[in-house]
Amino acid sequence: MQRAAKCALRPDLSLVFCPSSVRNCRAVNRVNGSVLCRRYSVLPPPRDEEEKAMLDRMLRVDHAGEYGANRIYAGQMAVLGRTQTGPLIQHMWDQEKIHLEKFNEILGEHRVRPTLLLPLWNVAGFALGACTALLGKEGAMACTVAVEESISEHYNSQIRTLMETDPERYTELLQIIKEFRDDEIEHHDTGLEHDAESVPGYFLLKTAIQIGCKAAIYISQRI
Repeated sequence: MQRAAKCALRPDLSLVFCPSSVRNCRAVNRVNGSVLCRRYSVLPPPRDEEEKAMLDRMLRVDHAGEYGANRIYAGQMAVLGRTQTGPLIQHMWDQEKIHLEKFNEILGEHRVRPTLLLPLWNVAGFALGACTALLGKEGAMACTVAVEESISEHYNSQIRTLMETDPERYTELLQIIKEFRDDEIEHHDTGLEHDAESVPGYFLLKTAIQIGCKAAIYISQRI
């Protein structure tokens, strides 16, 4: 079910900006309803070097996470793309592509350097997706549950940090992270609904993958 857009008035009062519709960032004229092709900055200018460093780390790891998730789904599709599970994996992958595209845009706009380990996450993500898919649909779904649970928990941690720091200052970034977090939770639930827990050694597999995710998050924030 599609989430309703939550619109906010822009300062000029002539436009309504719908930040929750990050897939189609737009401004809507309140008089005639026409859509204006305008871009808005997600982040305010940093107040000091400490704030810039915090935001750079946050955006760097979010970009790395979405990049890795894309590679995992690419690996799964390489193995299961022609099976009945293919369309389901493709749907989740399409959402992850939107997430990655948005973070690519934000990093470029704010001149944030991506992690230097993208080549490693490229190979590791694809290998994880393909190897778990070789266990069958259940293995792929178990991987999805493990990864998406880790990512959604990480997004929740970022949301708490931004809320405690200055929620009004980071309104648009919070809305983006919350929307992407909700997509990850949806993927997690989809995995459970499609027999993730029935794969042999589910809890061991899930634990191992999540340890890897936590390590990747820690490293990507710093390198």
